[in-house]
Amino acid sequence: MDLTTLDLTTAHLADACIRANIPVRTAVLAPVVPGTKTAGRVLPARHAGSVDVFLEALERSEPGDVLVVDNDGRTDEACVGDMIVLEAGNAGLAGVVVWGLHRDTQDIRAIGLPVFSLGANPTGPLSLRDRAPEALSTAQVDQWTVTADDVVFGDDDGVLFVPASEVDALIEKARGIRDVERAQADRVRQGESLRSQLRFDEYLASGLTFREHLRRIGGAVEE
Repeated sequence: MDLTTLDLTTAHLADACIRANIPVRTAVLAPVVPGTKTAGRVLPARHAGSVDVFLEALERSEPGDVLVVDNDGRTDEACVGDMIVLEAGNAGLAGVVVWGLHRDTQDIRAIGLPVFSLGANPTGPLSLRDRAPEALSTAQVDQWTVTADDVVFGDDDGVLFVPASEVDALIEKARGIRDVERAQADRVRQGESLRSQLRFDEYLASGLTFREHLRRIGGAVEE
């Protein structure tokens, strides 16, 4: 699964989640290379001070998976470097998402595999900790617990997790939202204000919430 191929953003998909009454599970993580995107089944791994858990996760991976690393959001150490990113790419993974920090930024950029993290730190793991029993079955990313039953999407706006069972329906909704927004943007560029398109004067007199009004007229700017 490739966001570039889908021509969708995490923003479109997040709006689709709201429209479908599915929890919006996002994390503020940035791509190491701006403009890169990823999408794929979650391959969870909880870091405990050693890369062995990542290698074990890769042993059970499938092409197109995204390695989702849980390092408790720590900012005092990096847990993923160029060798793990290179190994993940060679295993056919679509990217790496780190709830924590990475290092070897220059080398990771050269590898080209999409990597998302909270930032960089030159030091590797500072201690070896007890490995959780669920180290290869779940990962905690911010407030969300994710598993192989989830798909992760990532782009410049951050990452979004959605249930794998809902992906097709959400993509269809997201495409509809994208198409409406693009048409509205084209009309703004041609000189027709967004307020006019969204019949904002009617909304002010309607007594509806703005989202109710948008759904009544088929507009899109927020969900």
